Amino acid sequence: MNTKKNSWKFTPPQLTLLVTLRVLIGWHFLYEGLTKLINPDWSSYSFLLDSKWVFSGVFYSMAQNPGVLKVIDVLNVWGLIIIGFALIVGFLSRPAIISGIILLGLYYLSHPPLVGIRYEMPTEGKYLLVNKNLIELFALAVLYVFPTSRIIGLDRFLFGDPNIQKPNRI
Repeated sequence: MNTKKNSWKFTPPQLTLLVTLRVLIGWHFLYEGLTKLINPDWSSYSFLLDSKWVFSGVFYSMAQNPGVLKVIDVLNVWGLIIIGFALIVGFLSRPAIISGIILLGLYYLSHPPLVGIRYEMPTEGKYLLVNKNLIELFALAVLYVFPTSRIIGLDRFLFGDPNIQKPNRI
């Protein structure tokens, strides 16, 4: 017999902090996407060419192919915008979170903060193993295992509130 409960019972401070975390990460994604969208000169070309470590060859080849680069730029911009919007309003949050984790994972693998690796593109700090991409990736993982969009978000209207008890049917 499966006794797994699907309902989440957060305390008000827990729910407030988790929803705030979701909205803040959503804002970060949305803002990054919008700034890239309105900048006609933005391209991921320099970022991809500045890649170091194990997957640098993959990122270099993406940058060198104009057709692939165009697709990557569009996917990056609109991915950031859609993921950000979905997180802010709590719409299809779980797919948005998974997409955000994948995107941040690619950013991290392209520019890992390892000893002896120097990047041409400036960063806002000095890091060793852990940087903002890895931290935000793990924050999204926390939001994945502690979902809030079915309590506060549009997912509540799509999937219902998991805290509302449904009557037993005989």
